[in-house]
Amino acid sequence: MLYLAFIYHMHQPYYKNLLTQEAELPWVRLHGVKDYVDMVQILEKYPSIHQTFNLVPSLLEQVEDYTNRTVKDKFLELSYKPARELTQVDKDFILERFFSINKDTCIVAFPRYYQLCCNKRDKKEFNTQDYLDLQAWFNLAWIDPSFRESIPELKAIVTKGRFFTEEEKRLVLDKQLEILEEIFPVYRKFADSGQVEFTVSPYYHPILPLLYSTMQAREANPKSFLPTREFAYPKDAEYQVNDAVKYYKEKLGRPAVGMWPSEESVCEEILPMLIKSGIKWIVTDEGMLFKSLKLTKRNARLLYQPHKLVRKEGEISIIFRDRNLSDLIGFVYQRLTPKQAVNDFMGHLENIAKAFKNQDILVPIAMDGENAWEYFANDGHDFLNELYGRLSEAKFLKTTTVTDYLQKFPPKYNIKRLAAGSWIFSDFGKWIGNPYKNKAWEHLAEAREVLESLKDSPEINLELAWKQMHVLEGSDWFWWFGEDPNGDFDKLFRMHMANLYTILKKEIPPYLSKPITP
Repeated sequence: MLYLAFIYHMHQPYYKNLLTQEAELPWVRLHGVKDYVDMVQILEKYPSIHQTFNLVPSLLEQVEDYTNRTVKDKFLELSYKPARELTQVDKDFILERFFSINKDTCIVAFPRYYQLCCNKRDKKEFNTQDYLDLQAWFNLAWIDPSFRESIPELKAIVTKGRFFTEEEKRLVLDKQLEILEEIFPVYRKFADSGQVEFTVSPYYHPILPLLYSTMQAREANPKSFLPTREFAYPKDAEYQVNDAVKYYKEKLGRPAVGMWPSEESVCEEILPMLIKSGIKWIVTDEGMLFKSLKLTKRNARLLYQPHKLVRKEGEISIIFRDRNLSDLIGFVYQRLTPKQAVNDFMGHLENIAKAFKNQDILVPIAMDGENAWEYFANDGHDFLNELYGRLSEAKFLKTTTVTDYLQKFPPKYNIKRLAAGSWIFSDFGKWIGNPYKNKAWEHLAEAREVLESLKDSPEINLELAWKQMHVLEGSDWFWWFGEDPNGDFDKLFRMHMANLYTILKKEIPPYLSKPITP
């Protein structure tokens, strides 16, 4: 039997300014109303489909900030602000930022929103009603189609399409916050049902091997260009793991069993901390299997089974995603009709099943659970419904959670040494190695040394200081250095770094006033 394990990864960077309690960017809120509830709820229609969802604690913490109404959000505040009261600065911000959604699949789907987009392109003057409609449509377009259809008030507003009132706009915004409030109850419900397994990532989504030591980049790729000073804080990596496990248990009421290491980044040295945390299995990319076994050719027999990592601290299981099938859904099928895409996907599964006839195998599909769908028509619902319907009818496969599979088919083969690398080219070049990424690591190492020197100081808020440092260790800033189109993540990193020095009551280094990436 072919067992198919979907693992969807839910993650956003840490946007909140710890000193002002303001979310610098709105993507937790907007992805929250577009992806985090419906991706699980859709399974109610397909009770035979079992799946795994990976949740990053720092994402859920930010969701809680919204549901507790403890975070400021400039995008939300300017959305609530009556259009007639907008200043010119407000209007410029709205025109610049309120078309931030996929144009081809989202904006063009709504005639009024598309008209406003064209008017901006043509530099036509906007009147008060134009700004009001834009405030409403930006927030309405981000709400998942299932809610726009199932919530009568939203459906009526979509049907009306234009000439919105302030009351209708407020209703859209209020409904967003109500949808966010559904996230935790829905997750607990599906976890209790057993249809869905939830797993966790290190708390602020760091690259664990690089926290252990930036020298791991050289192990993953001997040609890596390293920062001038090493960042090596294994205890920080251990904290990110343990605090994630603790948060997960508090919020979902059960211990975390599986972990998606941030960016599927692994190395031998992080295994002891994972084993000691109580995590039973991890997932990474197929490239890391073949790299660990020193194989130059893809071996499906080895890929489609779990492996174990037996060490003196204990044992942990590891599975490796099918890169081709995962990336077909994540990056290719958006260009096909739902039926074409599902036919192609099912064809691949049928070929795999034939090749392993009368054998029990695990085919893991591990992919981003949110960003892909805005490139699909109807936010991916047409594709997912077609896919889940076909999978429910298929006789040659079963969908499974990873833990259920491992309990039924424990791994047989031990990998003696786990190679260092991630899902991208089996190395860490996406987060370290170019001059700008390296400069950020050097700034981080310097700040970490300052914090270390003050770790016993009674004059500073050490709890806040450590939280700010762990936020800075997140992967997202390093991903974008040197390739950040509008500099948002450069600004976020420097904001977090400046806040750390402020918390430590130290002078903010002058270099933080300028972009790291020119």
